[in-house]
Amino acid sequence: METPRKQPSTVPTVRDVAAGYGELMLVEQPAIALLELLGWTHANLFAETFGEHGTEGRESERQVILTRRLGAALRRLNPGLPDTAYTQATDQLTRDRSKQLAVNANRDLYRLLKDGVKVSVPDAHGDHTLETLRVIDWTEPTNNDFFLASQLWVAGDMYRRRCDLLGFVNGLPLVFIELKKPSVPLKSAFDDNLRDYRGQSIPQLFHPNAFILLSNGSDTRVGTLTSTWEHFFDWKRVDDEAEVLGPNAGTVSLERALRGLLAPARLLDYIENFTVFEEAKGGLVKKTAKNHQLLGVNQAIARLRDLRANEPAERKRLGVFWHTQGSGKSLSMVFFTQKVLRKVLGSCTFVIVTDREELDAQISKTFKAPARPRARMCAPAAASI
Repeated sequence: METPRKQPSTVPTVRDVAAGYGELMLVEQPAIALLELLGWTHANLFAETFGEHGTEGRESERQVILTRRLGAALRRLNPGLPDTAYTQATDQLTRDRSKQLAVNANRDLYRLLKDGVKVSVPDAHGDHTLETLRVIDWTEPTNNDFFLASQLWVAGDMYRRRCDLLGFVNGLPLVFIELKKPSVPLKSAFDDNLRDYRGQSIPQLFHPNAFILLSNGSDTRVGTLTSTWEHFFDWKRVDDEAEVLGPNAGTVSLERALRGLLAPARLLDYIENFTVFEEAKGGLVKKTAKNHQLLGVNQAIARLRDLRANEPAERKRLGVFWHTQGSGKSLSMVFFTQKVLRKVLGSCTFVIVTDREELDAQISKTFKAPARPRARMCAPAAASI
C-alpha cells in the first residue's frame, strides 16, 4: 500500500503569521526588491495554479523545472531546428534522476548546462546529424531568463515544502535561498530546513542546483548540495578584496552576497567557471569558489587580458597571486586555468612547479578532479623544464 503524502495546511495560523512577519518584512522583501533591481523578474507562487494554462505551466508540485520557460529558452538560443530537437533536449534535462545519488545527478545536469545538450536532428537526405543545443548563453546574460519565485511549494514522495526564494535561469532552479528573521541564528536554516529539504523531503529540487544561500540578513553563507555546515562560507565583498568592511558591515551581509553573486553576469560567471566536483573519501563532493578565490582569479584574468593586449612580449609577467595557508590555493589554480582555457582566446600552456613531492600528488589530484586530464609530465628538476 502506498504511503500517503503528508499535506500540511496551506492556510497559515496566527502564530505562523507572527513568526514569519520579521522574516518576510525584514529579510525576504528587501532581497526580492534588490534582485528585481539587479534584473530578475519576480512572482509570488504561494497560490500557483497548475496545468498547461497554469501560473508557470507546472504539471504538479513535484515538477521542479519550469518547462515552459526552458522550452522558450531552447528555441531562443538555438533557432531554426525542428520541434523534435527541443523535445529531446527538454527530455534529457527533465528525466527522472531519483535513482541516482543527488550529487551524481547534479554533476550530470551541470555538464549539460555547461557544454550543451546533444540531440539527433534529421537532415534533408533522411539521415540524422548530432546538434548541440545551448541551455544557457554564458556570454550574453540578457539572452537568458532570470526568474525569482517566492513561496513556491515543492512536493516529494511523502512531504511538501515551501521554499522562500528560488532563482530560475531559463526555467532551471539554480539558486536556492533559505531565509530567517534576524533574531534567529543562521544555523537553524541549515539544521531545520536545508538538511531536511535536500536529504529527505524534496531532494529532486537540488539536482539542477548550482549553489545554496542561507541568510538571516546580518549573517549570510554560501554552500553546495554536499556542503556540511562547517563548509558553508561567508560572502563579504562584492568587487575587490580591498573593500573596507565597516562596523555595520554585518547589517548588509545579505545585500553583499546578492550583489556579489546574483547579478546576472556575475551569476553566470560563478556557475560556469568556479564550480568543480571532486572525489573524496566519503564520495563525490561539489565545491564552488569562496569570495576571495572568485575575486582573486578574476583579477588575475583581467591582468592576463591586459598584458596580452597592451604589454610588450618581454614584459609579460603576470604577477603574484598571494594566499595564506589553508585558503584553497590549489583550487584557485584550477579555477584560473579552467577559466583561461574556456574564456581567453589563444593556446595556453600551464607549468606548475612545487617545492615538495607531496605537493605534486596533492595538486595533481586537484587538477584531475574537475577535468578530463591529458597525459601528465613530471620534471625532476627546474633544469628539466
